[in-house]
Amino acid sequence: MEHDSETSAPGRLKTILGLVCSPRRLGNSELLIKDVSTRLNTPHRLKLLRLPRFEIHPCNACYACLETGQCSMEDDLHPVLEALCEADAIILAAPTYFLGPPSCLKALLDRGLSFYSRGDSLWGKPALGAVIAGISGKEGYTKLGVESFLKCLLADIRASGVFYGALPGEILQDGANLERIAEFAAALEGTNNEHEGFCPVCGGDTFRFLSADRVRCMLCSNEGEARGTEKGIAFSIRPGEHEIFTDPDTALRHADWLRGMKERFKDKKRELLSRSKQYKNAGEWIEPS
Repeated sequence: MEHDSETSAPGRLKTILGLVCSPRRLGNSELLIKDVSTRLNTPHRLKLLRLPRFEIHPCNACYACLETGQCSMEDDLHPVLEALCEADAIILAAPTYFLGPPSCLKALLDRGLSFYSRGDSLWGKPALGAVIAGISGKEGYTKLGVESFLKCLLADIRASGVFYGALPGEILQDGANLERIAEFAAALEGTNNEHEGFCPVCGGDTFRFLSADRVRCMLCSNEGEARGTEKGIAFSIRPGEHEIFTDPDTALRHADWLRGMKERFKDKKRELLSRSKQYKNAGEWIEPS
């Protein structure tokens, strides 16, 4: 699917990857991505990847990807990661399953240590995160899950939000949804305009209140204060000592920290095993049939 114009600048078309996290063909997730694409003024090629069709194994925590730059398991991670790296921008759409994102997205995120080896290709990539929910207000933590994926992918989240529609195609019949889809398209081609009510460190809008005025951002896990204003609530949150994705250097430092954890385990392996071996035979394991 391509959108071009006579006034476009010479050179290759921009590639936008539509990451569809729903198995349903022509479902709301797929339709939203395609509708955003039609509203973009930038000449582009839309490539689509239906994530549930790709086999992504659970991470086995071997850290091989941090040492060699490539995961040792043989599954479909590589073509998915290549598609993410080759895209100029990403539109991710996910349905809500039991108040959360579908397992295919979390399975891919669990393999996210592999993202660090491709940080140069992933960092700062413009991205949109769309959540589909069938009942108003019943999206649960799906939006946070989508934002967490995009942040850990090292992307620049230009906009994220929830769109309501239960039956396939319903989101395109609602005027409010169509207005927000148009805003999504404009955000992808513009910048992320933060305002009160958002975390000043990462732009997240999900918080845990630790006390009457102290909060923790659930996207970047940094803490700060909340105060009431004429417009609502403002958050004063500061970066912590161990940042993960606020800039390229922090991402690289976190990757180095992870590599160091494996070395520290080797140094303390004898001590750690001496304490844990007493639990070796505790309990009864249930095995798959």
